[in-house]
Amino acid sequence: LSQQDRRRGNQTGLCGGGVQSREVYCIQANAELLSYIYSNKDKQASKPVDVQLCKGTTPSTTQLCHIPCPVECEVSLWGAWGPCTFENCNERIVKKGFKFRRRTITNYPTGGEGNCPHLVEAIPCDDPSCFSWQLVKLEECIPEEDMDCGEGTQTPQVRCVNSQGTEVEKEMCAEEVYPSSVACVVPCPKDCALSLWTEWSTCSQTCSSKTAEGKQMRTRAILAYNAGEGGSSCPNTSALQEVRNCNEHPCIVYHWQTGPWGQCVEDTTTSTLNSSSSAEKSTCTVGVQTRKVICIKVNVGQVPPKKCPEAPRPESVRPCLLPCKRDCIVTPFSEWTECPTSCETVFNHNNHDCNSRNKFRYRMIIQMSANGGQECPDVLYEEKDCATPSVCPGYRWKTHKWRKCQLVPWSIRRDSKGAQENCGAGVQTRAISCRQLDGTVADVVQCLKFASSMPVMSQPCQLLCRDDCQLSNWSKFSPCTSDCVGVRTRRRALVGKSKKKDKCKNGQMYPLSETQYCPCDKYNAQPVGNWSDCILPEGRVESAVVMKVQGDVKECGQGYRYQAMVCYDQDNKLVETSRCNSHGYIEEACIVPCPSDCKLSEWSNWSRCSKSCGSGVKVRSKWLREKPYNGGRPCPKLDHLNQVNVYEVVPCVSDCSQYIWVAEPWSVWKVSNVDLKENCGEGVQTRRVRCMLNTVDGPSDAVEDYLCDPEEMPQGTRENRLPCPEDCVLSDWSPWTQCDLPCSGKRDRERTAFALRLPKEGEDCPVSMQTEPCLLNRNCFHYSYNITDWSTCQLSANAVCGIGLKTRMLDCVRSDGKSVDLKYCEELRLEKKWQMNASCTVECPVNCLLSDWSAWSDCSQTCGLEGKMWRRRTVVEASQGDGRPCPSQMEQWKPCPVRPCYRWQYGPWSECRVEEVVCGVGLRFRNLSCFVSDGSGDGKSSIVEEELCARLEQAVDGDQNIILEETCTLPCPGDCYLMEWSDWSPCQSVCVKGQRLDFTPVQVRSRAVIAQEPENIAQCPDQEWQTRPCSIGECYEYQWMGSPQLIWCQRSDAINVTGGCPPVLLPGTDQSCDPPCDKPQTFCSEEGVCMCKEGYTEVLTAEGMLEQCTPIPVLEIPTAVDKKSDVKTSRAINPTLPTTEQPGRVGRTWYLQPFGPDGKLKTWVYGVAAGVFVLLVFIVSMIYLACKKPKKPQRRQNNNRLKPLTLAYDGDADM
Repeated sequence: LSQQDRRRGNQTGLCGGGVQSREVYCIQANAELLSYIYSNKDKQASKPVDVQLCKGTTPSTTQLCHIPCPVECEVSLWGAWGPCTFENCNERIVKKGFKFRRRTITNYPTGGEGNCPHLVEAIPCDDPSCFSWQLVKLEECIPEEDMDCGEGTQTPQVRCVNSQGTEVEKEMCAEEVYPSSVACVVPCPKDCALSLWTEWSTCSQTCSSKTAEGKQMRTRAILAYNAGEGGSSCPNTSALQEVRNCNEHPCIVYHWQTGPWGQCVEDTTTSTLNSSSSAEKSTCTVGVQTRKVICIKVNVGQVPPKKCPEAPRPESVRPCLLPCKRDCIVTPFSEWTECPTSCETVFNHNNHDCNSRNKFRYRMIIQMSANGGQECPDVLYEEKDCATPSVCPGYRWKTHKWRKCQLVPWSIRRDSKGAQENCGAGVQTRAISCRQLDGTVADVVQCLKFASSMPVMSQPCQLLCRDDCQLSNWSKFSPCTSDCVGVRTRRRALVGKSKKKDKCKNGQMYPLSETQYCPCDKYNAQPVGNWSDCILPEGRVESAVVMKVQGDVKECGQGYRYQAMVCYDQDNKLVETSRCNSHGYIEEACIVPCPSDCKLSEWSNWSRCSKSCGSGVKVRSKWLREKPYNGGRPCPKLDHLNQVNVYEVVPCVSDCSQYIWVAEPWSVWKVSNVDLKENCGEGVQTRRVRCMLNTVDGPSDAVEDYLCDPEEMPQGTRENRLPCPEDCVLSDWSPWTQCDLPCSGKRDRERTAFALRLPKEGEDCPVSMQTEPCLLNRNCFHYSYNITDWSTCQLSANAVCGIGLKTRMLDCVRSDGKSVDLKYCEELRLEKKWQMNASCTVECPVNCLLSDWSAWSDCSQTCGLEGKMWRRRTVVEASQGDGRPCPSQMEQWKPCPVRPCYRWQYGPWSECRVEEVVCGVGLRFRNLSCFVSDGSGDGKSSIVEEELCARLEQAVDGDQNIILEETCTLPCPGDCYLMEWSDWSPCQSVCVKGQRLDFTPVQVRSRAVIAQEPENIAQCPDQEWQTRPCSIGECYEYQWMGSPQLIWCQRSDAINVTGGCPPVLLPGTDQSCDPPCDKPQTFCSEEGVCMCKEGYTEVLTAEGMLEQCTPIPVLEIPTAVDKKSDVKTSRAINPTLPTTEQPGRVGRTWYLQPFGPDGKLKTWVYGVAAGVFVLLVFIVSMIYLACKKPKKPQRRQNNNRLKPLTLAYDGDADM
């Protein structure tokens, strides 16, 4: 549960939604074992084994859970104090009495009523009684002796009630004094007329003390003054009000107070024995719980129990169910882990260390102990040292000199070409020993276990024949004067008859000396590659074994990042990093930032209900204290206005009677006409009207007027006529009677008044009854229930999420839309068909749960600079709700230690060597050497000592067939011979317009034919080509480039190639023009059209064929045309527009040529002159017609249209 809100982690009593976790471990399973496990499930658990032995999906380790929140007790307000009554009306032995007040439980709590505050308070009193007479009303005042006015009596109307105020049979009050009649006065016509007494006001005090006594007041008013003579006069002002004492009991309040229930303990009075824990048994021993019950005097503290009434005393003992004992269940210890079987060094952040030299075993807790059961053991993890040396030794193979070449038996090699019995192919062997890294001899078994593969012990060799050249073995290299300076040499000599052979004296075929730079022991270390991810330090192994608490895994803080180190010698050759005294890494501290969740304040208090009567809403809010960052929990939806508050709104219903209008008595009449001595006539009365809080004891405190219903506000002023002496005086009007429903308008309601003083003889009282029709929404209303919307899901104060309760409210609404007190709907007994409460769920903010990091992977490369190791983790439980999201980094890498890449590689072929002759078939040779590189693939490698490749299998690019010599041909003078094969070309597809066709891509290589003598080239063969299929190829386009003097074919990747360009588009050739361009100063364009060169213009025949190319004169004139020949003469020139120019014709301009090659005017000149003449005639005619006076309209004739001029177009864009 604490995951939901970290600030609540140290609180007790958390409830609601949460996360359960469990351990998942692997066990060995077979039929017998499984049945044993299931039958002894509660007592025994099988021991864990290596988790890698279990295949398939790992069962889920987490799930959501919910702990029901305890329901808090809610109680009503205190009721009014009751009458003084016996503690127990059935047993009236003790004459002590109490006044009680009570409150009820409105929301029953979890665990029963014992968790509620006290519900009864008592005040000691005298003269208790269980039953009493209750005054209902006083009858009308009846004058004595059949008089119409004067003194009389009022008979009380009473009922018998018990101490709870419930009416009972009148016989129950037989012992009580029956209320007597009350004296009263019916005023005569000349007497002063007074109103009836008002109701007694609320008692000013709930109890009485020496400094404060409870008082009640009632008042009456003068309704009419007496006549001057003969009538009883009006009393003075003090007689118009009465005051009496109330709540005279002392302010001594007692109540019972209970403490919390204690633990359930075994009841010694019963003989039932407690059963030992077995989860299958559903019942355990019944015990008892006790609690403290004391008598409290309010504002004083604990007093003796006899001060409190015994009847409402709570119980102090109750039966309970003892919790069952539960023993701890642990698995047996797992098997000890194996000690390391090899001593290969591994990387351990800071140094080269051996594999873990400890073995361990562990066991797991399946069930925690509870309720006094057997405790869990302290030791869950044990560790022992492995019997391996503290420093892991290193082993390597040591190779010795090759022995003398031994002939292969003749029976085996007799069929091979050129074999001789006493010389030829043989085998030579060498000894191999095992050494430690410090050079001391070790057992071969150690190298077989810990070193790399064994070097070869035999190789083929050649035993020289009689005609072969024999050489001595190489000498040792000459000494160097100092490291890294100068060169060193070694020599060998011809042996025996070879000294006299000319072919053996060939220094190229049989070199007698070798020179190399002196070895250097100076090394340079430098970083290489990028920094790794920031890696947090890992915890101890056992943290993954024992049961983990949710959120224990450290996900942020200080970690380390690593960069690989590379070591070079002085020749810039890559060597082992140990030569540079480096463990292969630079280490640097780094910080993984910790996520910070969204932080909100606590909820504010609920606001007051927005309506004082009926349904409204109440609001509470939280404000944003800190936004989330670094992947912390997101904030819930904030308000749209300023994005800093979270609001929660729930419906509420206010009691319409909680605020009421209270009117004080009317003031004395102020008569307008002051001249009248009778003090009667038109006048005004005023009174004070206040809005007050209504309590069970009556109105208490004045509040703001807006809280009361303005429609129900009583009048504060009234104008009326003050009756004169001997006039009839009526009481105030009674309330209007209720209208019968439904409101049809056909029924009436009425109100009445009665005569307080009769008029003098001969006069009548005014009408004492008024009626009015019952009209809908004016004085008659229909009522209906209205249901509010559901509230948001409300949780317990100790819960953040999980299962809660949503509520809605009933509202009584009048037919005019006004909310009124629920009693109006309840009196009509309207149906309540709605469910007011419903269960709901607030989604829990479940944080993303990740698996542990996996073990580091093997290095992605066995050698080189770019090797990386990876580790990964997976999402076990995705985040939910406003939980912390999953981090983006689900994998981490770090560099591998840099190791040189050694490989066998051929050296270059020697020149072709032909013995004893100048040309013909010979041999060429090459060496197999050990090369080192950094594995980057850039081709840079250096030759090193062969011993460094001793661990490698002798193979070149995976080919174990080692070829160190082959036949060759040294061309004789005048012969043709082939060059070496070129490298394979890039993979190329067959493409048309950039789209690959469904043909297999190919690679091509060729070799050229070299003719020794130019005159023999015709006798040489063609150039040789070879192709081979390949995977996805590139699409290329080919284009001729250059000028007619220098032409080449270029591929779309800017590579000049031989072949590929279409021959038909070759510049300078005329094969694409038909007929060919054989006229002077012409050439064939790329479009296959004959065109003139720069400075000449084309003359075309009527059929559009090029007739000749004519030099262009300086004169520029507009275009013209004739029927026989079209000449390119015009060019639209716009210097701002780009032009498409033909090769070899840059900046060409078109001109008109009026003279032909023979010097005569061309035909089109005459045509132009004729056209100009016709144009002039047309203009003159138009002027004449425009100036002439208009005549009768005549039909207009169309002029003959001029023939359009045509131009020969050569494709120029400017045209």
